Amino acid sequence: MEQLQLKNLTVGEIVANDFRTAAIFKKAGIDFCCGGKQSFSDACAQNSIDALDLEKEIIEITAEPQNEFMNFKNWDPVFLSNYIVNTHHKYVLKTLPELVFYTQKIASVHGDNHTELVEVADLFQQINAELLQHLKNEEEVLFPAIKMVIEENQLEAKKTVVSEITRMFGEHDFAGGAMDKINQITGGYKIPADACNTYRVAFQLLGQFEDDLHTHVHLENNILFPKALGLSN
Repeated sequence: MEQLQLKNLTVGEIVANDFRTAAIFKKAGIDFCCGGKQSFSDACAQNSIDALDLEKEIIEITAEPQNEFMNFKNWDPVFLSNYIVNTHHKYVLKTLPELVFYTQKIASVHGDNHTELVEVADLFQQINAELLQHLKNEEEVLFPAIKMVIEENQLEAKKTVVSEITRMFGEHDFAGGAMDKINQITGGYKIPADACNTYRVAFQLLGQFEDDLHTHVHLENNILFPKALGLSN
C-alpha cells in the first residue's frame, strides 16, 4: 500500500484489505471495527499519533505475502456468514454466561473497595441482553436473507437485508461502546494487588472477549454488511 493510497482509505478498509493491520491499530489504540468508517488521517489526528510512523508500520507488514485464508474480503458472503456463526457466535454464546457470572461475583465481593466493578457488572449485563437478541436476529433473519438475495435475487429478502443491517450497525455501536467503557474504567483490565483468582480470571476473559468482539464486528461492519448492501440496493 502506497502512502497516498493509505491516506485516502478508512481504517476499516485498511483492515479489510489486510487483517494483519488490525494488530497495528489495536496497539495504537485506534478502533477499527465500530470506528472503521473514520479516515486513516482523522484517526491518527484524533489519537495524537504520527501518521507517517503508523503508515510505515502498515506498509512494512502488508509488503509480506498475505495468508489467503485470512483474506476475508475475498470470501463469499454466505461462506463468511457461516464462518462468523461457527467461530464468533459460538464463542460469544459460550462466554457470555461465564462473564455475567464472574463480573457479578467480583462486584459482590470486591465492589466496596473497587466501586467500578459494580458498573462493569451492570454494563456486561446490558451487553449480554443485547448480544443474545442480536445473534439470534442474525442467524434467523439477516443471514438467511443474504443467502436468498444471492441465490434467488428475492426483493423481500433485499428489503430485509437493508432494514436489518441498518439496525445492527447501531447495536454494534452499543456493544462496542460498552466494552470500551469497561476497558476504560478498569484501566485496561489492570489487576489490583488485592485481586483474587476469580478477579484475575474475569479480567482475562473480558480482555479476550473484547478482542474477539473487535474482530467479529469488523468482519460484519467492514466486509459482510457492505457486500450484502451492495447486492441489495
